[in-house]
Amino acid sequence: MNQSICYRLRDFFIATSIIISVVFSTAVFAENNAKLAPDFSLPGVNNSQINLADYRGKVVLVDFWASWCTPCIRSFPWMDEMVEKYGEQGFEIIAINMDQEAILAKKFLTRYPNKLTIAFDPQGVVAEQYEVMGLPNSFILNKQGEIVYKHVGFRLSELDKYEAEILSLLP
Repeated sequence: MNQSICYRLRDFFIATSIIISVVFSTAVFAENNAKLAPDFSLPGVNNSQINLADYRGKVVLVDFWASWCTPCIRSFPWMDEMVEKYGEQGFEIIAINMDQEAILAKKFLTRYPNKLTIAFDPQGVVAEQYEVMGLPNSFILNKQGEIVYKHVGFRLSELDKYEAEILSLLP
């Protein structure tokens, strides 16, 4: 693909992501009627395989992100802190990268080291199943694998709220 077209597509997706994040960032949805999260199996770091089914019995935050997404970059330290803080209580984060070029994700992960479980969905197949509306887009699943909370965007002013949602699902 022509590099100029790639840059235009990247710019389009960045602009679209920002617009959607701004529009929906204030809309945090608490699902009263939790539904089962779509199951997935994706490649992970170092040729691992990340299967959502392996995380049943745990509270899981499934986060969709890309290397070029500024709010995604801001969310990584917080997500890392949450895993450090609540991991022993059964909390996990699966951060699903959506970059089409693996090298972009590798550079990001080198620049921002973390303890998260990283999976790759370059074609956006799983993102489509989750009906991702912008980046970052996160889903908090209870121990039964049901989506209880979902967020579009990442707002520093709502960190306490995000953490309270996680805590509400932990023992």
